[in-house]
Amino acid sequence: MKRKLQAAYIKSSLVASESYSTYVPKALPPIPAINMSEISEWLEKANLAIGELNGIVESLPDQSIVNYMYVRKEAVLSSQIEGTQSTLDDLLRYESDGTAGVPINDVTEVSSYVAALKHGLERIQGGFPLSFRLVREIHKILLTNARGFDKTPGEFRKTQNWIGGTRPGNAHFVPPPPDKVKDCLGELEKYIHAKDKMPILVRAALIHHQFETIHPFLDGNGRAGRLLITLYLYVAGFLRSPFLYLSLFFRKHRDLYYEKLTEPRKTGDWESWLNFFLEGVAETAVDAKITLLKIKKLFAFDDEKLSGLGRASASARTIFTIFKQKPVLNIAEIIRRTRLTKPTAISGVKKLIDLEIVEKISEKKWRQVYAYSSYIALLRF
Repeated sequence: MKRKLQAAYIKSSLVASESYSTYVPKALPPIPAINMSEISEWLEKANLAIGELNGIVESLPDQSIVNYMYVRKEAVLSSQIEGTQSTLDDLLRYESDGTAGVPINDVTEVSSYVAALKHGLERIQGGFPLSFRLVREIHKILLTNARGFDKTPGEFRKTQNWIGGTRPGNAHFVPPPPDKVKDCLGELEKYIHAKDKMPILVRAALIHHQFETIHPFLDGNGRAGRLLITLYLYVAGFLRSPFLYLSLFFRKHRDLYYEKLTEPRKTGDWESWLNFFLEGVAETAVDAKITLLKIKKLFAFDDEKLSGLGRASASARTIFTIFKQKPVLNIAEIIRRTRLTKPTAISGVKKLIDLEIVEKISEKKWRQVYAYSSYIALLRF
């Protein structure tokens, strides 16, 4: 559905002998209202997929175990959209022994994303409202040890930024000028907390789009905006636990993602963006559901292997529980987490290796690293 321009253009003062116009979006919701008949098919599919995912999540004996890995999967995917080369294996290995198979800057950037998302979830679970004060806190952590560390982490921009091109005059898109950023964010925060009959998924899509259009930081807007989706759906009570991460879909369709973000700005066709977003939710939720079922099956299968050890399984089972929580470990970590003696820990790990549940993944003679590789494999992409 085409609409009139969804913004005001503000002409800048001259820079380098050329002028440019910034795009200042109108407050949400869109006017005229969203044509629900145009998005009803994907909305129904997305809602059904989320409902099934929530059902699987409810059946997990300990959601926090699998959530540890899903947070890291999202961190890797979102960072890859921005150009990092770090993989899930690199991140897990780095968190265990400080090494990785890619440049250390890449993996520390992903690690910062993990810390930022963890901070956001903990603040919300502690009763802190979803606000742009919280987004600033998250952004500050996000850019720690990452690209953009020198671009005022945690602070809204005070200079003009742009997307594409070498300067505002030849840019693909120029967001609002610095003096309009706080006003735009203020209107967006009102919308985040407003009560209306708009479906939650539609609101999440509109909020993400508006945030990316405002582009309030000098760097890290894409990563912060994708975090905002997860946090909003969690706060709204739409997700039982934050297992839905859209970065896999956005990375897979990266060019189309940017194209669909652009469409409402040019033509007012919000429905095109919403259908793309809802398709992503449906696909991602189905993928998460299937993966969680496979993880449950794997855990049950390996638990059954341990039952064959009889009374000797106690220490091995204790250690196996830790590998479910963190699938790459060294002996020192196992001792610290289980409080087993070193000989008992080593013996327990050997039993898990003999049962082909875990394997050694380092060649060092000291501080050897072990992995629950079949679990990690289920979350690779």
